[in-house]
Amino acid sequence: MMGKINIDHDALKTILQECRQCGTCCKKYKKVLLQGDEAEYIKKMGGHVGVDATLKELREKPLAQLIEENREKGKVYMIHPDEKGCIFLQKRNGLFYCKIYHYRPLSCQGFRCNMADESFHSLFGDTAIYLLGQDSFGLPLNREK
Repeated sequence: MMGKINIDHDALKTILQECRQCGTCCKKYKKVLLQGDEAEYIKKMGGHVGVDATLKELREKPLAQLIEENREKGKVYMIHPDEKGCIFLQKRNGLFYCKIYHYRPLSCQGFRCNMADESFHSLFGDTAIYLLGQDSFGLPLNREK
């Protein structure tokens, strides 16, 4: 049985950055998980909503059935089909803003910037286990290096 992991929340706060309004997160992530009635709101506002479906599933089942099955599983997404990013992203005076900021999906509300402009990846490589204050063996990081 694994013991409880103690996370250094102060160290974690130094990793997560304040929003710089660079728009990278809204361009980089191609799908955002929606909850409850968020899909209806996003569609009403002109956004793209979809589900994960394979070609095989599309051949075997009607799209309406796939959408309903995915809705029951909680797997409905706001989709950004191109490199322009979210349809609700707008740029003013060199900064990016969300047109529906006060009504954005919970997934967007909970997002915390981790230097999504790739500088984060140059610091941590392919593994994010260091965010938990552990090395690749699950041991506490040695902070005295």
